[in-house]
Amino acid sequence: MPELLSDGRVASEDPGGRGAPKARTETTTPGLDTVPSGPTRPTNTTDSLNADLRGLDALQTEVRTARPWWRRLVDGALPPIVLIALLIAAWQAYTVIAQPRPDLSPGPLDVAAALGQAWESGRLQLAVTTSLERGVLGFLIAIAIGTPLGLLLAESRLLRRAFQPLLSGLQVLPSVAWVPAAIIWFGLTDATVYFVVLMGAVPSIANGLVAGIDQVPPQLRRVGTVLGASRWQLATAVVVPAALPGYLAGLRQGWAFSWRSLMAAEIIAFGGTIGFGLGSMLQQSRDLADLAGALGTILVILAIGVVIELLVFAPIERGLLRRRGLTGAGA
Repeated sequence: MPELLSDGRVASEDPGGRGAPKARTETTTPGLDTVPSGPTRPTNTTDSLNADLRGLDALQTEVRTARPWWRRLVDGALPPIVLIALLIAAWQAYTVIAQPRPDLSPGPLDVAAALGQAWESGRLQLAVTTSLERGVLGFLIAIAIGTPLGLLLAESRLLRRAFQPLLSGLQVLPSVAWVPAAIIWFGLTDATVYFVVLMGAVPSIANGLVAGIDQVPPQLRRVGTVLGASRWQLATAVVVPAALPGYLAGLRQGWAFSWRSLMAAEIIAFGGTIGFGLGSMLQQSRDLADLAGALGTILVILAIGVVIELLVFAPIERGLLRRRGLTGAGA
């Protein structure tokens, strides 16, 4: 009796002698695994490769839905605002329950009243605009100095071995240590403030760019060299764009150092031809033993730092990382 195989083919036995092995011939059942004869279409290797690459890109691309700008702003600003409101509520509750001395532990209402008086007199507006102008201008000058310095150190091993320890040491050195020397060199002028800001920001920007360039894959450099890029083109068109995440981290740290250095310089270098900034306002509150005014000035300095972080650096970082597929769409 013919035996049916598992794949649908029939095995026929060739009757032989007794005890002879059974010889099977397989016949294919029509319609199961037959392939129609005819010319075969050659496979296009380029199309196949492009399809594979599109598939890989699809795996790395997340489905994103466009959100309005006000929704992104609310999602970014609402959590810190809620946290600050809770902290102020806890502060006010402590003031009401414990009832400490107002001159040693003023409440939120006392601080708000001090800021209101400073606003009515125009001192608060003058201090904020003066400090912001100094901070932004000093930070831009630091970028103009620190960026080419970082590129030079990243591309020259000899200069890097010579200057890298010095830059790291300057980054660790508190910027307030430069204030006495700057006063002796430049006097009580705005040049003293800008010098302290630069000494605090330039090392951070240069070291951030060097660290970002160190993380650039060497294959990118080889590709640029093969395509005929010059050394300058390789640095500006290949290396720097690839090092943008590290460079952005250096810029953020440089801004933090410049803002802190500015406040330290304004507190110590007070008087002369130096304009009235937030540091000067803080020092004036200390001289008058006005703790409510001092706390209000501290809160304004903190609020400016938070606003710049939320409105400038955080959106730039999210956009940069999103374009590189390094963060989710909801970030």
